[in-house]
Amino acid sequence: MTIGFRPMTEDDLPAVRDWLQRPHVREWWGDPDEQYALIDGDRDEPAMDQYIMLMDGEAAGYLQCYALTAWNDGFGPQPDATRGIDLFIAGHERIGRGHGALAIQAFCDLMLQRGVPRVVTDPSPANVRAIRAYEKAGFRRERLVDTPDGPALLMSCDPADLPRRPSEPS
Repeated sequence: MTIGFRPMTEDDLPAVRDWLQRPHVREWWGDPDEQYALIDGDRDEPAMDQYIMLMDGEAAGYLQCYALTAWNDGFGPQPDATRGIDLFIAGHERIGRGHGALAIQAFCDLMLQRGVPRVVTDPSPANVRAIRAYEKAGFRRERLVDTPDGPALLMSCDPADLPRRPSEPS
């Protein structure tokens, strides 16, 4: 499977709106209308980069990569230029098959090759599937943190964490 990323455009918004409605996305991202408004509103946010994940050339999900700001001050001190990520896979048929770990690893490889010193994420402590995917991609559990969305598990990936690669999905 080939994994890629392209910048999200306005033309992608109808697909993103549809994906946010899907039960496996809504479970962790919350109200689809509220999340859509945030994603749409972040298109002009300089601290936020938005991507469409591609799997074998097909649009397969959404990924946002952001500079740490006051919104993330609960993450504690991080190296300068640390980036945070959040993502979801659009199709339920790709869930539980290793696709998420592959996408996370591929994106972190890109960021770390570009000189980003650390990538962090903050899934819900109850989101076992996401935590497992991040760990397979080389992330380490740091600690529980408070965010505006509630408690989260801070996880991080540094360049030294990269040799650990997820296995190819079935």
